[in-house]
Amino acid sequence: MSVELKSVRLDSGETIGYRQRSGGEEAVLLLHGNMNSSVHWDVVLERMEARYAVYAVDLRGFGTSTYLAPAVRLSDYADDVAAFMEKIGLPRAIVWGWSTGGGVAMELAARHPERVDRLVLLASVSTRGYPQHENGPDGRPDLSSRLTSADGIRADRRNRRILQANEERDKPFMKALFDAVIYERRQPEPQRYEAYLEDILTQRNLMDIYEALNAFNISRFDHPAGAGTGAVDLIEAPVLAVRGTEDKVISEAMHRELMEDFRGRAAEALLPGCGHSPLIDDPERLLEVVQTFLQEGARA
Repeated sequence: MSVELKSVRLDSGETIGYRQRSGGEEAVLLLHGNMNSSVHWDVVLERMEARYAVYAVDLRGFGTSTYLAPAVRLSDYADDVAAFMEKIGLPRAIVWGWSTGGGVAMELAARHPERVDRLVLLASVSTRGYPQHENGPDGRPDLSSRLTSADGIRADRRNRRILQANEERDKPFMKALFDAVIYERRQPEPQRYEAYLEDILTQRNLMDIYEALNAFNISRFDHPAGAGTGAVDLIEAPVLAVRGTEDKVISEAMHRELMEDFRGRAAEALLPGCGHSPLIDDPERLLEVVQTFLQEGARA
């Protein structure tokens, strides 16, 4: 099955790039995480069952998409996705979001429930966001103190170092970062990894995404960076939440928040031995879990 790189211009003026793989009548829409794009969905585009037509979107500011208007809320990216679906004539889809893409997928399902048939959340940010913390006296993040301003996020030394690497196209730094946090269990094959690293350096909205993740909160509980909207209760689609047990990005506590906020409405799958990218760590098991959920939902 061939994969085509396409683009479409939204009424907002933004151009959204996407990869489309032909398949059957059921559509699957893939939403990537921070510091990557549709390029990182290549394993799913290659291996997902032929019954599914697969669309992997580049969110605004990532990959081949434009970034004309800054966006500091995940709801902005979700509205882009809804507009994208309208433009390409895709009325409804199974939506699969990874990491930051999980937050965008949840916003899409809450704001545009008619667009989402089933919802898969892979190593997703919590319903209560992904916090940015102040540094303690020892220079390490103080987990009890959440940053509350954009200026604070932009001044953080860790964030500034990653932004510097992005702007200077410091590929060795990015590889070291991903080796330590994302691919510490298993690395992509060299040619694939090189494509990922090139793609990581295309992002133009790093600090805005950090701000959006910090403020995100669709739970019923307030946190220092944002009031809870309760929008999790507006999600009508069946939900599967998948997490690798060795994930160094999404903690067990964040995953538990998400499960608790869905109040029994989300199925759960834990992947032993997987980190933040089961796409690389154990793609066979990941696809088995996801496709079983999708097939059971289709029969319901």
